[in-house]
Amino acid sequence: MSDEKSEKPAPKPKAGCGAKLLFLILLLVITGLGTALYFISKPQDLTDIEGYGSPTSIANVTTPRRDIKEVLQNALDRNYPVTLTEREINLWLARTVKLRQAGLLEKHVTLKGVYIRLEDGRAEVVMERDVMGYPLTTSMFLQIEQLESSTGINTQVHLHGGPFHESLPYPPQGGRLGQLRIPQGFLMLTMKSFENLAAIFPTEVELGFEKMARFKIEEGKITLDPRVPTREVELPSSF
Repeated sequence: MSDEKSEKPAPKPKAGCGAKLLFLILLLVITGLGTALYFISKPQDLTDIEGYGSPTSIANVTTPRRDIKEVLQNALDRNYPVTLTEREINLWLARTVKLRQAGLLEKHVTLKGVYIRLEDGRAEVVMERDVMGYPLTTSMFLQIEQLESSTGINTQVHLHGGPFHESLPYPPQGGRLGQLRIPQGFLMLTMKSFENLAAIFPTEVELGFEKMARFKIEEGKITLDPRVPTREVELPSSF
C-alpha cells in the first residue's frame, strides 16, 4: 500500500519559451497569409478611372475619338506638346486592345479590360480578369524619370510607384494584386502579362516614350512634349 501511495504520475513537461515563440511566429505567418489572400481575392475599385467600362458600354460616349498614334505623330512632326486625358486613353484602349487570355487557363479566364489610372507623378496599368465568373484585378505602377547630361536627355521608365511610406523608401511598391499593394519584386508574378500588352503597341511606345523630350503625369492627364529644353527652359530632374 505504501508503495502504491508513493508512486505519483510524472509531471507533464511544460512548453519552453522557444516553443511558445515558434508557435506565435507560425500563427502570425498563417494569419498574415490568410489576410493577404483575402485582399488579393478582392478586386480593386475601378470606378474612379475615367473611361472605365466595357467596349459596349462606352461605345456611345460623346468624348471625341482620338487615335493615340496619330496624335503623337502629329505632335512630333509639328513640334508641339500634346495632353492626353485618362478618359481618352482608356476609350482608345477599349477600342484598340483585343483582349485574350493565353495559356493553360485560357478556357477559364477572360481578360475583360485594360485601364490606365493617372495620378500625380505616376501611372497605374490595371488588368481586369474574369476567373470562372469571379472578377480579379492586377496592376503595375509606372514612373518616368528624365536626366539631362552632356550627351542629351536620358528617359527612364521605373516599374514602381514610389515607397510605401516616406520613412520606408525600400522596397518600393510595384503594383497591386486585387486590393493588396505588393513590393516591386513581386511584379515577376504578373510581368509577362504586362510585357505582352506593351508588345501590342510598339509604335505608340516608340513615339510616346522614346521620341518625346519631356513628360508630365498629373491627376487624370499626361502631357508629352517633343521640344528639347533650352537654357531658357529648365528641365526638372524627374517627373
